[in-house]
Amino acid sequence: MPSKKSPPASPKPAAGGMGALPLPKGSAFRVWAPHAEAVSVIGSFNSFDGSKHALKSEGNGNWYGEISEAKPGDEYRFEIKNGEQTLSRIDPYAREVTNSVGNGVIYRDEFDWSGDEFQMPPWNELVIYELHIGTFARSEEGKPGSFDDAIKRLRYLKALGINAVEVMPIAEFAGDLSWGYNPAHIFSVETAYGGPDGFKRFVKAAHALGIAVILDVVYNHFGPSDLDLWRFDGWSENDKGGIYFYNDERSSTPWGDTRPDYGRGEVRAFIHDNAMMWLGEFRCDGLRYDMTLYIRSISGNGDDIHEGWTLAQWINRDVGERFPGKITIAEDLRSNEAITLHEDQGGANFGSQWDDGFVHPIRAAVIASDDAHRDMNSVRDALLHCFGGDVFKRVVYTESHDEVANGKARVTSEIDPSDPEGWYALKRSTLGAGLVLTSPGIPMLFQGQTILEDGWFQDTEALDWDNRRKFPGVGKLYRDLVRLRRNLDGVSAGLTGQHLYVHHVNNDAKVIAFHRHKEGGPDDHTLIVANFSAVGLESYDIGAPAAGKWIARFNSDWNGYREDLGNFPVHDVEAVSEPRDGQPASATVAVGPYSLNIYTLAPA
Repeated sequence: MPSKKSPPASPKPAAGGMGALPLPKGSAFRVWAPHAEAVSVIGSFNSFDGSKHALKSEGNGNWYGEISEAKPGDEYRFEIKNGEQTLSRIDPYAREVTNSVGNGVIYRDEFDWSGDEFQMPPWNELVIYELHIGTFARSEEGKPGSFDDAIKRLRYLKALGINAVEVMPIAEFAGDLSWGYNPAHIFSVETAYGGPDGFKRFVKAAHALGIAVILDVVYNHFGPSDLDLWRFDGWSENDKGGIYFYNDERSSTPWGDTRPDYGRGEVRAFIHDNAMMWLGEFRCDGLRYDMTLYIRSISGNGDDIHEGWTLAQWINRDVGERFPGKITIAEDLRSNEAITLHEDQGGANFGSQWDDGFVHPIRAAVIASDDAHRDMNSVRDALLHCFGGDVFKRVVYTESHDEVANGKARVTSEIDPSDPEGWYALKRSTLGAGLVLTSPGIPMLFQGQTILEDGWFQDTEALDWDNRRKFPGVGKLYRDLVRLRRNLDGVSAGLTGQHLYVHHVNNDAKVIAFHRHKEGGPDDHTLIVANFSAVGLESYDIGAPAAGKWIARFNSDWNGYREDLGNFPVHDVEAVSEPRDGQPASATVAVGPYSLNIYTLAPA
């Protein structure tokens, strides 16, 4: 465990600070409860006696007081009186709780970040790995994995070449098992995972290995269970949720009647403060917003919530100004270009967004059981899809927590449910992964994808890490792809560039070829050939962007990745100055069944 050192104490809490605030001696408390008639702090320091430490109204809905006896580690709550109601509530800003229905814990940030000088990689070089703390690494029987368990697996990701992890939500939720999309206390880190210091250890350990941490946050709804925010100070309208929520039809979401009131200043500040906390206090390198469709609209069918849009603009604007280089990613999934436009263009200021225009056609192409049903025109369109003229404003993937659950399974199991570790499942799932890691965009893999995990994602089942030993070559296949995607050998800069040309689409033979470049030149031009057919092609003519020698850098059919692969004879090729496919040169290549090849242009 890292050593700790105390930061210098300030004589007073920051003006407007909310929750339990450190003082040189004791703690100050501020809470928003505009309909309360009286508020007091109850806790382990006063035997939870509401008569001992009353707060004073500040005249703006906030209540404030200082308690010299209240020290870090003490448990506390707010006791709120409204008419005949006497309510006991967990602090909405509590940095730590005993559990989702327990007490707040006075937390003082004394974590030692010394040595953490991490800088976020350029977005065009990111390779993201989405993971769920509770299942990413094994823990004791019957318990979810913790941050410390996950730290032990980070070196595996480092060896793969992963340089960013997207962590599914860790805000305190009901119980110990969850995907995390049911936040009860958005400022508290899930106790079962290791609490706030556990997450800080995880972030610092990831940074030490060159891995950025992007955190999934849920602002489209809260709860719906174990939710002390519900009718927090005793007030509500229309049988709704009170001060933190809309109290009309805008409260309704697919996850409960708990959409935050984005138009109320204190609620906007609550969500804004939360985003800033993750990037500042916890040093996360980005945020991924869950289903922004339900922040900007009630149902996605024209019933827009303008206040949700302007809240996203505000948070994302401040992220850009306060934390240059850190990324915000939206899950909107409506191919809405405005999500990633700057607010000057009417946009929401997100840095990137998950691209449904890629995942659905690519999954369909590799999952289809009959080669005749694979549509190369749809694959081409998926490659070309773009937001705002910037290819890195989209995140591309074939697996995510949503795509491998909720009635869907991992790509291997969708391809061959009876044999998800077999040849067909391996070949076509890695063909899809090859496109993820060579297409324009920020590529993302989902936990288990690189060890051929099958079935579907469940928060009760940890990854089967025995697969790593069972299929060692599959990890090497992904490692080789990631290495080329990040241009770690200095030969494939094109895969980090903006430029894409899909110059060959053969819907009869089920072959597609495209090339990418960043600025041009022999260490830049990268040519990709993908065969979506069960028939290997030993001599196949395609266009090439330049004459000369093209070096075969990757062949997904190599039997070094697994012994049952065909080891199709993929070699370096010589492109000649004969125009083809709208390109100035042409080459004859070999490509295995359900395979992807990567070539780079050799120096002249």
